[in-house]
This record gives sequence, structure tokens and C-alpha cells, in this order.
Amino acid sequence: MKAKKSTQPKEPMGRKEYDKELKKLQSRLCILQEWVKHKGLRVIVLFEGRDAAGKGGTIKALTERVSPRVFRLVALLAPSDRQKSQLYMQRYIPHFPAAGEVVIFDRSWYNRAGVERVMGFCTDKQYKLFLDRCPEMEHYIVSGGILLVKFWLEVGDEEQKRRFEARMEDPRRQWKLSPMDLPSRERWFEYSKARDKMLDATDTKESPWYIVPSDDKKRARLNVIAHLLSLIPHKKLPRPKIELPKRSKKGAYDDKASLKGRKFVPERY
Repeated sequence: MKAKKSTQPKEPMGRKEYDKELKKLQSRLCILQEWVKHKGLRVIVLFEGRDAAGKGGTIKALTERVSPRVFRLVALLAPSDRQKSQLYMQRYIPHFPAAGEVVIFDRSWYNRAGVERVMGFCTDKQYKLFLDRCPEMEHYIVSGGILLVKFWLEVGDEEQKRRFEARMEDPRRQWKLSPMDLPSRERWFEYSKARDKMLDATDTKESPWYIVPSDDKKRARLNVIAHLLSLIPHKKLPRPKIELPKRSKKGAYDDKASLKGRKFVPERY
């Protein structure tokens, strides 16, 4: 029986409701974190999607309350000339998780199926080889004991346009405009076709894609975190009672006075 098609709610989620639900989910992520360390689990979570689909905000919501030593973010730069001469997957493998780690890829090896394909950064032969070999590589990853979770964030035409315009006008967001953003807007349907071919070739039972409608950023973030939690069976571990030790008076001195004459940050606020 096919699952019902997901539709975006007409009304955007309010900030108060979002903050309440996010707090609950982030608390559960902290429980999951301890379980991952305890069991020595290895997890890869990768985020793909159109430009301005909300990957960065979703990753921030996912990681802002957990340890970067457990939830490790990987966002690679464009490959160097040396890396271009290597096996395509070679530069990603060193970042794979060890026991007790969740590695989050902000874009991944699927660059070859998206931007590299559309913008002509790879040959037809390289592109076809990637689509053929990617499921084999992911089988190797999964059979090696790594849980691989793939999220595709899907933003609509009008919402992407609105987000790009906001980036252009707001100096706090202009850093988000990459050299590929505006060409990606122009080539909307080329990216759609590349997405469809990628999903056809790599959406497997062993390592499926999870599509996340992201016009409502808040709902998208919550849905991603909730689904990730559901994919990793876990339970709360007992924690020893913590007591704050009393401060020792041994060697006591006026440790504030000793800072006199040092350089302090000006108190502008």
C-alpha cells in the first residue's frame, strides 16, 4: 500500500509552537547522543536539495544542543586539482564516522548528480558512472555497519525566489549567495530532471531517500529531527547523580585584583 503524498500545511508554523516542539526534540537528541556513544554506533546523515532549500537551518537545529564531538558536521570545499585526479569518493571517505559518531554531510558525493551535472563540471561518462556505482558504494557503507540516512529538502519555485531575494537584500545573509545560486535559479528544470534521475538511480530499499517539503522551514526542521530519531532505536540511559563540589579554600587569594591592568573588552552594551 502506497503512503499518502505529503502536502505542506497552508499556515506556516508559529514561533512559539516551533520553539516548544524543537526543545522536546533536542532533548531527545541528547538522549540519542548518549545511546550512540554507549553502543558505538556509526551514522551518516546527508542533506541535499536545491539552493535555499533550508539545509543550513535544518542542520543548525539538529546540532545546536548536542556535542560536536558526537554530531560532527562536514561541509567540503570544491575539490582541488589533486582531489579531482583521485577516485571520486576518495575525499569523502576520510570523514566517515568512527564508533560513537554521527557525521552530517552538508552536501555530499551527490554533488556529481546535481550541480556538477547541471553546470557541466563533470563529463557524461563520469555522471553515468556515478549513477551506476553509487548504489554499490552505499551497499558497501551499509553492509559495513554504518547507518546511512539521506534527506532531500524540496523547496518550491516561489519560495526559492523569495529566499534568494531576501539574501540579496539582507547583508547578514549575503554570504549565503554562492556563485552557483543564481545560475541554479535560471536552470530550475534542469535541476528538476537531475533530481529525478538521481532518485531513480539511488533511492534503494537499503539506503532510501527521504523527501522533506521545506517551504515551511520550521515544520521541515522538526520533521527531519523527528524522523531521524525514529530511524535509530534508542532508550534513555541511567545517569549518575551529579553533585557540585565545594570550592576549595586552599591557596586562596584575591584573584580578581590580579587582573587589574589587563586589557578588557570595552563594555559597549
